[in-house]
Amino acid sequence: MPRMLDVSDEVRAEIGDEEADRLLAGDNTPGSYDCTSCRTPGDSERERTSTVLFIGDETAVLAFAHAGCLPSQVVQVAEEQLQGAVRSISGDTADLEAEKVVPEQAVLGVTSGLVLIAGELHPALVVEPTGPIVRPGSTAAGDDFLPLLIEQGFMPVTELSSVPPVLHGWSVLLAMGQLHAVLQPAPNGGQPVAWWQAHQPLQVTEGWRAAANKHQQVLMFAAPVGSIGRQPREDLLRDALDKAAANGQLVASVLPLAGT
Repeated sequence: MPRMLDVSDEVRAEIGDEEADRLLAGDNTPGSYDCTSCRTPGDSERERTSTVLFIGDETAVLAFAHAGCLPSQVVQVAEEQLQGAVRSISGDTADLEAEKVVPEQAVLGVTSGLVLIAGELHPALVVEPTGPIVRPGSTAAGDDFLPLLIEQGFMPVTELSSVPPVLHGWSVLLAMGQLHAVLQPAPNGGQPVAWWQAHQPLQVTEGWRAAANKHQQVLMFAAPVGSIGRQPREDLLRDALDKAAANGQLVASVLPLAGT
């Protein structure tokens, strides 16, 4: 059975046409894998799968992700992180499991969905890292993701009963109907800078885009790793948000919409 694998042009350019064609033919590709983004199992024979190439100064490691989590892309990482991942695995390193690649580098996973609050549907983004987030320069263990966002003005949410306040200076960049970035104020007061940026524009549903254009703003929820998970349906996403809020693991703000 042909594998439902996506090898982007930039990945193909790095690994070469011969290796890319072998992957697409099913050689050197694990049927099942753990997604390098959401860490849950995937099956390249049953669902669309992206190839993600991590590149250091001297080492490159190929990983796999659900196409809905990450597009096929090349990710530049520190060489010492890749070397550490390779050293931790005994035997053949040609088919490294994605979950073991760069375990110390957290990636922000972003999910879009419609959330019902006070009888009205609102466009929302849910942000959850793939690992704990610590303060820059900190060597202590722990997770500072929510405290860092609260310091930026995001509000703790205990229940999804009302729309949170607008966080001025932040915005969601939507262009040509696709999600490009979450922008935050620049430290020096200049043009806003990307807090999160899609490696390639993310598709959103017609309903989400219509709600965003109606309200001209987007709700952004954020939760620490393991709080939300990869939810395939909006009702399950809402359940996960409610549980995270009840457990004190959710912050939110309303971000103005930039673009269309």
